[in-house]
Amino acid sequence: MSRLINKDTRLCISLAGRPSNIGTRFHNFLYDQLDLDFIYKACTTEDLAAAIAGIRGLGIRGCGVSMPYKEACIPYLDELDQSANTLQSVNTIVNDDGYLRAYNTDFIAIAKLLAVSGLSSELSFALRGSGGMAKAVAGALYDAGFRSGIILARNAITGRALAETHGYRWQTELGETRPELLINATPIGMAGGPAADTLAFEPAIVNAAVAVFDVVALPPETPLVHFARSQQKPVITGAEVIALQAAEQFVLYTGARPSEEQIRRASEYARA
Repeated sequence: MSRLINKDTRLCISLAGRPSNIGTRFHNFLYDQLDLDFIYKACTTEDLAAAIAGIRGLGIRGCGVSMPYKEACIPYLDELDQSANTLQSVNTIVNDDGYLRAYNTDFIAIAKLLAVSGLSSELSFALRGSGGMAKAVAGALYDAGFRSGIILARNAITGRALAETHGYRWQTELGETRPELLINATPIGMAGGPAADTLAFEPAIVNAAVAVFDVVALPPETPLVHFARSQQKPVITGAEVIALQAAEQFVLYTGARPSEEQIRRASEYARA
């Protein structure tokens, strides 16, 4: 049922450099389905410190955090859950009476997707990116037993640090190397971005791979996902990641766990 906003309605938000309607539609759909007095709004900011202070001061219940704020927000928070502390990357903030605790539900979602993917941990992989989402992917890969990996990053400091954390290699380009699993954890292919129409990996590299994983959620079918499907490659999509991680956020914010069917319907509605 649809409800009117009132003085007791609890507010949750997201902070992203390029906000989309995916999280907004997902959470509000489930609030309606479960008859919860919550509302969700996507936001952006040029003053992160003030935005986090606003969460604390206004009693905003929860906040989803996307690029480029996943690491930059950490100094303004009170506590990091193990998932966020291990990765030093945040995608969820929960406000308990002014005390801000951070989580990384991206890590939880990616770990679940890897577990059900059927992909062997013996596969070699290349992970493009070294930011917050790349940290979540690398951590989940390592925990799943993947040991032969390359971190592809132009930033020598963050790229080398991420690789060394898990015993992977760091490179700026693949060269002649042809990994079996390709993962994009950069904004390449993201709608509205400068590289929206760009493949995160060259066609020949995709053709040589066994499977592809693109964490970009908008559009649901990125250039990389579209090309991989055209080559009959198994894919894991950012749309799958965002649905699972949003479901975990929803539980943290509300204390209510939707059914798998409700999550599926919310995800479909969010992408429609």
